[in-house]
Amino acid sequence: MGQSKETEGESSSLADPHVGEGLLDVEMGPSSALAHLYRGEVHRMKLWRERLDKTTNWAVIVLAALLTFAFTNQENPHYVLLIGNAAVALFLVIEARRYRAYDIWRSRVRYLQQSVWAPGLDPERDVDPDWRHELAEDYVNPTMKITAEEAVAHRLRRVYLPLFAILNGAWVLRVTSFSAVGWPASADIGMLPGATVTAVVALAFLGCVVVAFRPRIWHATGELRAENLRKERCEEE
Repeated sequence: MGQSKETEGESSSLADPHVGEGLLDVEMGPSSALAHLYRGEVHRMKLWRERLDKTTNWAVIVLAALLTFAFTNQENPHYVLLIGNAAVALFLVIEARRYRAYDIWRSRVRYLQQSVWAPGLDPERDVDPDWRHELAEDYVNPTMKITAEEAVAHRLRRVYLPLFAILNGAWVLRVTSFSAVGWPASADIGMLPGATVTAVVALAFLGCVVVAFRPRIWHATGELRAENLRKERCEEE
């Protein structure tokens, strides 16, 4: 009895050196294991895409609530809109972190599309000969494909820069047109003079613009950033 258990333990501890052999061979085609792999990556990409949308929804809800509060009564303090900037910035950081994780799955999906499905539809298309090795390496050692700064820049361009513009525009309107005193006194926050508060708000928004639009090499895959991309595609066809 003890010997059989020992033998069973030894056999279970031995790894099969041929495990997975032939699993993704060309003869099997993309209709078997590779198709399941692709569906799994698409599912994970979709799940993280939904998490991005939830963060955006939270930011929009907070923005709407603060705008309503700030303009409901003239006595309500204007700096709640600046607190809104801080809250939206927090959502931006959270969403940028989620975007970096989302890009892991999205990059794999794009790699499979480019290396498997595209040449399957068009056999004359060139394929990276090392795609299997590179994809396997990514499964063994998953890494972030983009930096935190690039993720922040992407989310600023797509969502958060307009939200900051709305909040700051509403704040300027609030301190200039809906206050009993004139600017810059209307922008005072406690001991901070209104001119200083305005300068800080302007510099913060300018910093967001610089991060969003500074020249860079984008590493996120599958992003349609070129405005004339669709036009050039139609001309080629």
